Amino acid sequence: MRLATVIAAGRPRAALVRKGRALLLALPDERLNTVRGIAAGGEAALGEVLTWAERHPPEAYLDLDALHLGPVVPDPGAIYTIGHNYRSADAPDDTGPERPLVYGKAASSVGGDGWVVGWDRAITENVDAEIELGVVIGTTAASVAPEKAMEHVFGYTCINDMSSRDPWLDGDQWLIGKSMPGFCPVGPVVVTRDELDPADLRLGCTINGTPTQEGRTSWMRFAIPQIVAYLSRHLTLRPGDLIATGTPHRLAGPIGPDDHLQPGDVVTVWVEGIGELTTTIS
Repeated sequence: MRLATVIAAGRPRAALVRKGRALLLALPDERLNTVRGIAAGGEAALGEVLTWAERHPPEAYLDLDALHLGPVVPDPGAIYTIGHNYRSADAPDDTGPERPLVYGKAASSVGGDGWVVGWDRAITENVDAEIELGVVIGTTAASVAPEKAMEHVFGYTCINDMSSRDPWLDGDQWLIGKSMPGFCPVGPVVVTRDELDPADLRLGCTINGTPTQEGRTSWMRFAIPQIVAYLSRHLTLRPGDLIATGTPHRLAGPIGPDDHLQPGDVVTVWVEGIGELTTTIS
C-alpha cells in the first residue's frame, strides 16, 4: 500500500495512492484517517482501509499532482537520524563507528513535497540537503531483537535531512541546526513494508538537476533491523516515529562540499520504489 498525507480543508488527511491518483480517507474510525493511526493499527488497520477503499469507484480518486501534500507523517512523536552509516563506494570495507551514531531532529521540522523552505540567514548560511531512506515505525517497539525488529516497521519514505553546518549552533550534538522549520521534508508517500524490500535500493539527491549524491542502501554499515533494535534497546519507538537511516557520500562534481543551499535552489531527493521529494529554497 502507498499512502500520502494531503492538506484538505486546512488539516492533514491520509490518502490511499494508486497509479498517481489519491483517494482521501474518510473512515468512521478517525484514527484510520491519519498515517500515524494506520501505522499504530498494524495489518488490521491496513485491511480496514483496503475494505473501505474498495467501495469507492475510480472517479473518487484525485490527481495526486494537483493536491497539496503535507509531510507524509505530519505528527511524528520523534525523529532519529543515523550518522556516518554509509560506506564509500570506492572503499566498501572501510571502518566506521562500532554502533549506530544517533542524532535527532525536532518533530516540528517536518515538511511536505513541493514545499518552500527558508530560514534566517543571519543565523546560518551553511545549510545542506541529504537524501536518507526514511523508516516509519508501526507498532510500539521496546527492547526488540534484530530478528524481530522488522515486525515494528510500518513502511518506507524519502527524507531530506537538511542541516546547518555551523558548529557554533550545536557543538557536536546537531539538534538545533537540524530542526529549523521545514528542515525535515518527508514524503511524498510511505510504501508499506510488504510492498518494498529496502535492502538494496538506489537513492540520490540533485540540486537544480545536478546530482550531488547517489548510492545504494546496501552500502549501509547498520541495516534497518540493527538500527531499530539498537534504538529500542535504549528508548521506546512509537507509531509514526521516523528514522532517517543515513546518507551516501557526496559526489565529486560541480557542486562541491563548500557550496551550500541558496535562494531559488530546487532540491530533489529520491529513493527507488518510493519516488521523488522536492523542496524549493527561499
